[in-house]
Amino acid sequence: MTQVSTENPARRILQRFILPADRDLDVMPLYVDVEAAVLDADKLSVGYSKEARNLNKASMRQSTSTGRELSVEDILGRHSLRVVAGERVSLGSYFNAFPASYWRRWTVVKQVRLNVTLQGDDASVVVYKSMANGRSQRVDAGQVQGADAQTFTFDLSLVPFQDGGWYWFDVVAGKVDATLVAATWDAEVPADRLEAGSCTVGITTMNRPDFCAKLIKQISDDPEVSALVDDVVVAEQGTQKVVDDPEFPAAEAALDGRLRVIEQANLGGSGGFARAQYETLKADRSKYVLFLDDDIVMETESILRTITFGDLCRRPSIVGGHMFSLFRKTQLHSFGEVINRWRFWWMSPLTVENDWDFAARNLRSTRWLHRRIDADFNPWFFCLIPTEVVKEIGLGLPLFIKWDDSEYGVRAQAAGFPTISMPGAAVWHVPWTDKNDALDWQAYFHQRNRFVAALLHSPFPRGGRMVRESLNHTAVHLLSMHYSTVELRLKALEDVLAGPHRLHPDLVTKLPEVRALRSDFADAQTKSDPDAFPPVRRAKPRKRAFSHELIGRGAQLTAAAKGAVRQFLPVRPMSREFPEAEIMAQDSFWWTMAAQDSAIYSMPDGTSAAFVKRDPELFKSLSARALQLHKQILQEWPQLSQQYKAALGEITSPQTWATTFGVDHEADA
Repeated sequence: MTQVSTENPARRILQRFILPADRDLDVMPLYVDVEAAVLDADKLSVGYSKEARNLNKASMRQSTSTGRELSVEDILGRHSLRVVAGERVSLGSYFNAFPASYWRRWTVVKQVRLNVTLQGDDASVVVYKSMANGRSQRVDAGQVQGADAQTFTFDLSLVPFQDGGWYWFDVVAGKVDATLVAATWDAEVPADRLEAGSCTVGITTMNRPDFCAKLIKQISDDPEVSALVDDVVVAEQGTQKVVDDPEFPAAEAALDGRLRVIEQANLGGSGGFARAQYETLKADRSKYVLFLDDDIVMETESILRTITFGDLCRRPSIVGGHMFSLFRKTQLHSFGEVINRWRFWWMSPLTVENDWDFAARNLRSTRWLHRRIDADFNPWFFCLIPTEVVKEIGLGLPLFIKWDDSEYGVRAQAAGFPTISMPGAAVWHVPWTDKNDALDWQAYFHQRNRFVAALLHSPFPRGGRMVRESLNHTAVHLLSMHYSTVELRLKALEDVLAGPHRLHPDLVTKLPEVRALRSDFADAQTKSDPDAFPPVRRAKPRKRAFSHELIGRGAQLTAAAKGAVRQFLPVRPMSREFPEAEIMAQDSFWWTMAAQDSAIYSMPDGTSAAFVKRDPELFKSLSARALQLHKQILQEWPQLSQQYKAALGEITSPQTWATTFGVDHEADA
């Protein structure tokens, strides 16, 4: 350890110590950790017993927090923190620990230097590292002598981080308050990697003018981020315009001619993000295109970090960030996504624990967070894509919503461009679990686009388990009286069978068509007023209440058999007028719904409910159609796959997208 380092023009800052820009104490556990480290049990000590493993998983979820908090007065600025005399704080936190294993695996960086400027007599800085299994080790330390600020530097190797691990430091105040004046992580890099690449920011917006305008203002208000932005391209697809929001003029002025709002038809997220790719290629001055959802709250430092990481990757790579819940801000909702190729379904890696709350259990106490996660794709709520990748593999698919980001990641991966979901870079977003997208009009796009992506990329003959799983899901929706969802899923399969040439023409027309198709079904008639529905009533009272609990595989098979038999029995007459049960969203398991002749069930977002009724004739007709379509798609899979693969280059080309946008590509060129 040396106390003062000289400036080296070949060094580049990789990461800076930061605090919340708005001094929001709700998110402070993501920045500064005042709790002790209580590491959960190692899986090797837990053993192979299923009961022991389940018990350990439950134990991992138990909070270790004591409720200690920093005071807002301790936040001295964006990069400066006061530590009260005698106290110890750790920067082994989500936003301030250094994700060493990711830098080792993907970048040209071999060694990093930590620079800590500390003031306060007798204050100390202590450096730690962790291994992939979460165990930590003390690396080095330094102590302030006297009242003046001192800068300590620590040269740290990345060699020990093959499988995982972080670096971080703690600050311990002496008999007087200490001030963490600043801290940076830097590295010596090749001369051609010193200058930061610039980006075009692409935002797709649809009737969220307030969110979108605030997001643009976040970018424009951060001078270091704004300096790396060539353009902000907003694809305006709604009727409530972002330009009419009170926050918009200030953001527009700050960006000084670099903000472009392009009004176009509602082409969904895929049409908006493809427009950003198209405009980036046309301008031909940005190294990256950065996708941001319009309904996020940004940690703007994440943009600097992902661009720096992308600049230093060994090969052109897609670099994305993570998602925290907008409603519970310390809860991590997405920490990397992979595609299960056999099922062709997106999921978290098997070692990831979903919905992890850093306020309950910190980074230093959580083993799984220290293991490196390798992703197949990064959702486009925050995703940095090199322009070189877009030039080589094309623009996104015209899928409206769903699967455009995951398909692009898999396509890029096949072309040799990996995706890295980078710790320490994140946004706050409405969690997917609080939406109705598996049941409402979006069910069509889930089904169609998943099949399109699988036809393009599944390595298994006839899509592996996918067709069978789709049929199983259709049966579950039928037993649950989700008849509109089934109709949309079947329509999706019919459109998949029609071939790839329909994707672009359908981009504008499919949403109103889907909504019209769904509108006549009872499960689509949602109402927000509880008094809009008749009361629960049955001619014959139940002998026992239905269970709200999860049931095992055997019980599910029994419930499925009983539910299928019930479709051949007449409905109870009173159930046509009165619901037999009122079922909350968290209890609306298919086996619960299948036991009713009618029910009121609420939507996952809590805004409304629907009154559904069992319809045996509709069940039979939809079932017959489902069997026929799944059989057909299974039989025709090889030919369909070839059709979609052959058309991919044309469908994703700037020329084809220009036609959909209604612009003259030749003139643009």
